[in-house]
Amino acid sequence: MPGENLTRIEAQERKALVSVSSYDVTLDLTQGAETFLSTTTVRFTASAGASTFIDAITKNVHSVLLNGVDLEPASVSDGVRIQLDDLSDDNILTVVADAMYTNTGEGLHRFVDPVDGEVYLYSQFEVPDSRRVFAVFEQPDLKATFTFTVTAPDYWQVISNSPTPEPVATGVGTATWSFETTPILSSYVTAIVAGPYVAWHSELTSSDGRVIPLGVFSRASLAQYMDADYVFDTTRKGFEFYEKAFAYPYPFTKYDQMFVPEFNAGAMENAGAVTFTESYVFRSKVTDAQRERRVVTILHELAHMWFGDLVTMKWWNDLWLNESFAEYISTLATAEATEWHGAWATFASTEKSWAYRQDQLPSTHPIFATINDLDDVQVNFDGITYAKGASVLKQLVSWVGQEQFLAGVGQYFQKHAYSNTELTDLLMELESTSGRDLAEWSALWLETAGVNTLRPEIETDSDGVITSFAITQTAIEEYPTIRPHRLAVGFYNLHEGALIRNHRVELDVAGETTVVDELIGLSRPDLVLLNDDDLAYAKIRLDELSLQTAIDHLAAIEDGLARSIVWGSAWDATRDAETRPRDFVRLVLGNIATESESTTLRTALNQLVLTAKLYVAPSFSQEAVAHAATELWSLARNAAPGSDEQFQFVKFFAAVASSADDLAVVAGLRDGSVALDGLAIDTDLTWDLLTALVANGVAGETEIAEALAADNTATGAQSAASARASIPTAEAKAAAWASLVDTDTASNLIVRATTAGFQRSNDDALLQPYIAKYFEVVKELWETRSYQIAATLITGLYPAGLASQELRDATQAWLDTDPEPAALRRLVVENLAGVDRALAAQAKDAA
Repeated sequence: MPGENLTRIEAQERKALVSVSSYDVTLDLTQGAETFLSTTTVRFTASAGASTFIDAITKNVHSVLLNGVDLEPASVSDGVRIQLDDLSDDNILTVVADAMYTNTGEGLHRFVDPVDGEVYLYSQFEVPDSRRVFAVFEQPDLKATFTFTVTAPDYWQVISNSPTPEPVATGVGTATWSFETTPILSSYVTAIVAGPYVAWHSELTSSDGRVIPLGVFSRASLAQYMDADYVFDTTRKGFEFYEKAFAYPYPFTKYDQMFVPEFNAGAMENAGAVTFTESYVFRSKVTDAQRERRVVTILHELAHMWFGDLVTMKWWNDLWLNESFAEYISTLATAEATEWHGAWATFASTEKSWAYRQDQLPSTHPIFATINDLDDVQVNFDGITYAKGASVLKQLVSWVGQEQFLAGVGQYFQKHAYSNTELTDLLMELESTSGRDLAEWSALWLETAGVNTLRPEIETDSDGVITSFAITQTAIEEYPTIRPHRLAVGFYNLHEGALIRNHRVELDVAGETTVVDELIGLSRPDLVLLNDDDLAYAKIRLDELSLQTAIDHLAAIEDGLARSIVWGSAWDATRDAETRPRDFVRLVLGNIATESESTTLRTALNQLVLTAKLYVAPSFSQEAVAHAATELWSLARNAAPGSDEQFQFVKFFAAVASSADDLAVVAGLRDGSVALDGLAIDTDLTWDLLTALVANGVAGETEIAEALAADNTATGAQSAASARASIPTAEAKAAAWASLVDTDTASNLIVRATTAGFQRSNDDALLQPYIAKYFEVVKELWETRSYQIAATLITGLYPAGLASQELRDATQAWLDTDPEPAALRRLVVENLAGVDRALAAQAKDAA
């Protein structure tokens, strides 16, 4: 990675010199398995006599022609940048180079399907990787038009931002696709997707009367599982919702959605050509949580067509605006325009939990973050940028009003279409439509870090009537900001076995103490819930009586969002070492049976596993894990046949099973000798069960090889890699380590799967040697691997499961002697924070 970074200062200096008009990009994808020919012609203006550079990560540069003058490639190109001197007012630059395919999910990713041997390509350019495909001024505020011409095998599909043209035969078995010029775009939202994808087509009518062609694409070997009609239906609902909400029609000419292999993230908002992880093509049963997440992701990316593609941030410090807005508005659209009406409960369970976790790390930062260079951007695709920002926007909407908020957003699109903006541009429009001054709100919420904690302080008389009710607000010493919050307080009482809200008050909380006089004189309820309806961004605590009610009756709360808030409060208190982890285990196992919100269920079960394994005191951890396994199997047997709950309980049972009896059940489920009504042991669940057996030494390489032979697919290969790395022997752990550290050939998802298996261990002695080994190689991995691979390894090879003082001390020692680079240091600091939190929780549990 060294040499590939771009600083904000460099970008500002280049922007002051250069204005780009257009790119003509010609790609020849018929040159072999390692490289492709890239020819780029750029038209741009500059200050006469000035010097600058254009970005181009290449294997070989064949020629550089600037304003009719041939430049010597060896003199002006270092494989990352091409130096451009003595510029004219108007310039034409042509660069011909061999660019490289990747298997890391960056640039132009190349994948060979093991099922049929076919090659599939897709581009991923955010943040700085269009330069891996063509010569480009790689920064978001140098927008231009793009004209792509692609030569490829004649039976392929080729998709880009403009409608796909009819190909023209250019040789034996090859053809050329000449795309129309795009609107003005930032380079990171351009796209090239090519291969023998199977296509489904439809259309819709935009609010301005245009017919918008729709496309859905997947690999041929997955086509039988692609529910394109559902994707089209969700897309239509999103179009209708957004065009009405924004009062601005869809800004591009078509909308294609490609489900592509080995994708690092959930999706990418390329203008009119969105790419998705193909894990959203469901070849086996998945949880309702995953089905809902696919809908949210589809709507998230569609929202970016306006917020991000039509109007784009000037620099990456406003990345949060793109992602937070899309996260907020896609949840709103999911709740109001689709069948997933409980989307805000999902938001509370996942996004809010992610935000609170990220905001309590030592690496937390303001939503409006300082971004000095591209490395800063890469590590800032985090819970602050996405989830905290969306949470704060939700609170802003409750303060200024949804109608006023959306009106301001619509004005923002009208005023800044096809250009670049900063935060102040949006705030100006929101102030105009809401009549509120947002300067203080911005300073307190966007420009400071940290999360506040809110607690109720309640006094009653001998009859249980409230005589005093106050909400106290605290902040940690490092981030002491006390903020204003708009929130609701809910009173819940038990009635015929259900916890039902019978009183609610909405108010503004400000300062360290807010007295709530309107609650005085009411009878104290069984449960007091601060931040009812989840309007505010703050951790909440339950008073002692409410906490006991939650432990005994959480499942009796009828409202899914309220349950999610209570689950979250109990989890926060556990993570903060304020309550005993074994009490959280009891809370989950005692209340999870009837949880009907799939994402809340999945989140609570993940938290249960983490707590039992890492937060419970070591002397009690094995017992807690065994108890969890016993209870989860009981829950699975008693769940409704074929239900989401049954499916999740079985998956999590397999994840924690370790006793001989439990492993016999896992083996029985896999071979059919144990069965549950309604539960199909399909391909992916078979892998889950096998990996559980392998990780406990009950199965091994023979069974893995047999399973892979039966499932010789990309997903099968990933599952096999994870299973092999989980074999509980020193030799297997060493082989997994070597496959990632000693060589750099594995693809991104094989790397991810192998690290997951490496981490899985019931014997600390297997991971103990890797404390020292990790710090011997961590800097080299950062320096020699692409960002996506390096970040996966730095997180995935850290032996976090040990959660020991020895690991903590070794990590701190490395940090004390390695202050640079900052982005690497941040990842290691976050690893250490997880250990510190586990040690504190263990101490609380042992007390």
